[in-house]
Amino acid sequence: MPVTVIRRAAWVVAWEGGRHVYRRDADIAFAGDRIVHLGGHWEGAAAREIDGSAAIVLPGLINIHCHPGQSPLFRGYVEEFGNPRLFNSGRHRFRQAFIPDAEAIRASARYTYAELLAGGVTTAVDLSHAYPGWIEQLAESGLRGVVAPMFRSANWYTETGQETQYEWVPDLGASALAEAAEVMDQAEAHESGRLSAMVSPAQVDTCTPDLLRQGAALARAKGRPLHTHAAQSIAEFAGMTRKHDCTPIEYLDRLGFLGPTTILGHAVFTDAHPWILWPRREDLRLLAETGTAVAHCPTVFLRDGSMMHDLGAYMERGIAIAMGTDTHPQNLWEEMRVAELQARAAAGPMHRCDTARVFHAATVAAADVLGRDDIGRLAVGAKADIVIATLDHPAMQPARDPLRNLIHVAGERPVRDVFVDGVQRVADGVVLTIDRAQASADVAREQARLAALVPGRDPQGATVEDLMPLSLAVVG
Repeated sequence: MPVTVIRRAAWVVAWEGGRHVYRRDADIAFAGDRIVHLGGHWEGAAAREIDGSAAIVLPGLINIHCHPGQSPLFRGYVEEFGNPRLFNSGRHRFRQAFIPDAEAIRASARYTYAELLAGGVTTAVDLSHAYPGWIEQLAESGLRGVVAPMFRSANWYTETGQETQYEWVPDLGASALAEAAEVMDQAEAHESGRLSAMVSPAQVDTCTPDLLRQGAALARAKGRPLHTHAAQSIAEFAGMTRKHDCTPIEYLDRLGFLGPTTILGHAVFTDAHPWILWPRREDLRLLAETGTAVAHCPTVFLRDGSMMHDLGAYMERGIAIAMGTDTHPQNLWEEMRVAELQARAAAGPMHRCDTARVFHAATVAAADVLGRDDIGRLAVGAKADIVIATLDHPAMQPARDPLRNLIHVAGERPVRDVFVDGVQRVADGVVLTIDRAQASADVAREQARLAALVPGRDPQGATVEDLMPLSLAVVG
């Protein structure tokens, strides 16, 4: 089998002794989809050699929580979005009238897949509602994809902007669950071998108890990870406690939903949050004792004027934290930077978060949630999901600590080459599987088309400019 060797990499983030460490001046060799050597000089034959003398080589990042089918479509609308009449939540008239359809979702997802690859993400959990062509498009992107088709019993809406209301579908989500089950089976059977599945009842408050139990049972029967959105807003917390006299986390625990293969997006508003007035403090203990993981996506919450308090406290409890983007940009480097800085601001002098911890959350911790011990790390026998970032980029100099430079300064800009399963998907910063210029034009066209439909969907006939004005007035 032909071997590719990255020669004399200036820096390598290697996985040794249960932790990420730096290696200097190291060779990395991979054959097929596996790493076969990491360390000193590779003495064997090599079909291809890549000069690593001005590079840092890292494991491919794992985005544990993203919504490719909608995030780019919302650019320019939701950056200052939170509804101030409903605890700054994302439940807003705009979201009820600006509704992506299958054509828009396909364009949005294709754009997002390219953005993920260009930023060094090699594995992504794609949380979308099932749409035609999803499996093939994800496979064609070259990503390692986790298909997570969301299903639910009700759609939320708000007539006044001050209360979350629910429109319950007649079968309470049974047909949506059946469709999701079929899509997940298709993903796992795909010939690429890079697709897997995650069972994902959409939100704790839009699913009946029976649907949540059925989702959990399906995940455990199939050996798949399990996900739902929970404890993600004050509005949700207030509604759940009023209805059930327990927190969203306690509610899921009573249903048997929590566990070592479960991940929650986003477990921000637990009973430990200082903005929450609740007589008990049990949520973090329940998460830790059950082994439930948390998908942490700080940017989307900061945009709405909220935040987790504090990430280090979760980690100190032993709660597994994995990093996601949720919203645009699909830039996991930025999420790591924001996560660390926000954790420090929230905890002040008692902060317990650092660069090593957030990088672990974006790699090995996320792999653990997915039940994988062969991704998120560079080690012999691991998958050849590899990122090469150049040290020649000005933002990487001085290169005293290149991982810190990537997270705190440069972001995705120095990412040069990306391999998934040993196949190159990004070369010299260019995504090889998707025409990014065409993908950009397609998503812009779809955004404009959806915007034109807003007056017919808004109950008061408002335009998209009425609901979400531009940041500056247009004059002349």
